[in-house]
Parts: sequence; structure tokens; C-alpha cells
Amino acid sequence: MNLSKTLFGQTIQSIGWLIFIIFLGLFLDSKFFAENYFEDGQWLNNTLVIFVYFYFFIKGTKRVREQLIYALIIGVIGEYLFSLVLGMYAYRLGNIPHYVPFGHAVIFIGIYFFSRKQKVKFYRKQIELFISICIIIYSILFLLFRNDIFGFILTLLVFYSLRKYPKERLFYLSMYFIVAVVEIVGTSLDCWVWPSIAYGKFEFLPSANPPSGICFFYYGLDRGTLSIYKRRNKVVWNRFKKVRTAIASVK
Repeated sequence: MNLSKTLFGQTIQSIGWLIFIIFLGLFLDSKFFAENYFEDGQWLNNTLVIFVYFYFFIKGTKRVREQLIYALIIGVIGEYLFSLVLGMYAYRLGNIPHYVPFGHAVIFIGIYFFSRKQKVKFYRKQIELFISICIIIYSILFLLFRNDIFGFILTLLVFYSLRKYPKERLFYLSMYFIVAVVEIVGTSLDCWVWPSIAYGKFEFLPSANPPSGICFFYYGLDRGTLSIYKRRNKVVWNRFKKVRTAIASVK
């Protein structure tokens, strides 16, 4: 059996490497690594993630390169706004690590590759249902055992917002899953921390560390990246929509 033609193989090809980079990179930036191996391991992670970013930029198509640029710009703006200005979360060294905006762009492209795999598209409905069930269980457990009201409300907003984008639901649900992995690993390794209430200000919104539905804010980066690309490539995008509509009508 050719593993690359199976759902498992195509998932590993597109998501497996992404999860590996997440675990390795965040370990290098962790408090544990800094105290036991190398004090400024954050620069090792910066180098790793930036290398991966430019690897995909060089190897990618024109569309991939363009989206990587937009995702990076939006990631930089978002990080400084939400972390330093609004105090939504704080990084271990009190800065915005260089790897973070680049990491946002890499995650975006990784999920983009995953959602375009042949077997993934074939089993799209089943994957969407499976991830949705996992998200519901995850958010309810955080609500019950970690008093994560903030995260639970964000999760409800995620599902509500996805009603408008049924054709992109797989992409956004997959993004929720990966972001949950990033947040759990990052906070467990003390790379960053979320306050016990939303933004450290709203006492009526208790929050876990991390909030379960924080992917809702990542959607701003995703929507922004796609929106800019569509606006700058209207002719190509309209042609793509016509092809997609024609395929859907045949099915």
C-alpha cells in the first residue's frame, strides 16, 4: 500500500510535520529548556520557524508566497495589538518572540495544504464531524473542570461564525485543532500565559490557561489573509469559484 495515497499518510504529510515543529520549537523556548540547557533557547526556535517559513516561501507557488506574506503582516499586527496593547496574554520574556508571527503564517499554510489533500477532501464530511465532536468535548471539559467561561463562549462563536463559510469549514475546524495543540503545549511549557479572567480585566469572564476557543481570534488572521488575496486576485478567484460551482453542480 502506498501510504501517501491514504488519509493517514496525507494527514502525516501535511499536519504531522507541523505538530513536530510545534513541539520541538516550543520546547526550545520553554522555561525548562532555559533553566536546564541553554538560557536563550528562544533564538533557536526563532531560527527554526523562520527557516521553515522561508523554505515554504521559496518552494511554494505564487499563491502560497503571497498568502505567507499577508499572514506574516497580519500576525505581527495582531500579536502587538492583543499581547502588548490589550494584555490578552503575555510571553515568558515579556516580548513578542520573532517566531510567533512567522509561526502563524506557517500554521496557516500547513492547514491549507492539509485541506487540499485528495483523501482529506474525499472524507471531508467525516473529518468535519470528528473534529466538531472533539471540539465540543474539549470545550465542555475546560468549562466544567477549569471554569473556562471565556473559552466556551469563544467556541460557541466559532461554530456560529462557521455557518457563513460551509465550504471552508474543514479548514477552520482543522485550524481550531492545531491551535488547541499549540496553546496547550505553549502554556504547559511556560512559553506564554493567559490571565485567569479575559484580558485580565473582565471578572465576569473567567478563563483557563489557555482558553479553549481562542482559535476564534486566529480566524481574523485567516479571514484577513484570504480576503486580501481574493481582492488582489479577483479574476483568478472568480474563475476558481466558477470551477468549484461547476464541480459541485455535477456532484
